Amino acid sequence: MIRMKHVMKIGIGVALSFMALASVAQADEFKLSNNQRISCSRGLSAGKLKTSTCKSYAYLFNAKTSEYFRCQVSLALTQDNKEVINVQADGSCTKKPRIFDTDGNYSFDATETEPPNTNSFFGTGGYAIWASDTTTQKIRGCITISSGLGSDISKCLDMTFQ
Repeated sequence: MIRMKHVMKIGIGVALSFMALASVAQADEFKLSNNQRISCSRGLSAGKLKTSTCKSYAYLFNAKTSEYFRCQVSLALTQDNKEVINVQADGSCTKKPRIFDTDGNYSFDATETEPPNTNSFFGTGGYAIWASDTTTQKIRGCITISSGLGSDISKCLDMTFQ
């Protein structure tokens, strides 16, 4: 009877260990893009105040589901010739749709267009996401461009190999 209790305890412990390992193996894995960008601008205000603003973007990718988040952080600094008057910071991530319809083991990269300037054809610009399946020869490129009409235009294409 005592041996049976020990066997049951060991069996339950082994079963719980396998369940824990299985849940870890199926957990989502998030990867940060390698292509973070930062852009800054400066402006002069009345009374010799200077304002500097910097924004940076990054992407967080779910390597299992191919869903991703576009994250942005910004910092605005207002100062005069002697001191910093005001500092404001903000940041958040916005969830974007899946790139592939099925779960897998994906890798990715992302890049932003440069901020608007006199040569900017696409206004506020857009971004590109590249995702690939790490277990097979499969890659998809997605481009999103701001239309300026309230919604972004996005298209993903599967690459062919020649």
